[in-house]
Amino acid sequence: MTRSDLVAHLSERFSQLTQRDTEFAVKTILDAMSDALARGHRIEIRGFGSFSINRRPPRTGRNPRSGEQVMIPEKLVPHFKPGKALREAVDAQLPADTPASE
Repeated sequence: MTRSDLVAHLSERFSQLTQRDTEFAVKTILDAMSDALARGHRIEIRGFGSFSINRRPPRTGRNPRSGEQVMIPEKLVPHFKPGKALREAVDAQLPADTPASE
């Protein structure tokens, strides 16, 4: 589902909201989440999951073209951990004929 799909789905579900209002609400929520993560805060949405920041330490890598070693600096990356309710809901949708460990 893309952002525009989410906006369309919400505006269909809540007919009192216009497409423009729905788009503004989705943008506001996502911007607030991005700002909170950028400031180093953790976001927890009960029943859905939590977003946090993980630190990737600096390391030595290789340039694939020349083979020379290059230093890769430290990075802070967003991390999502699904909640129990989300994991169970996704697991319940697993088709019976598909092996779980593919």
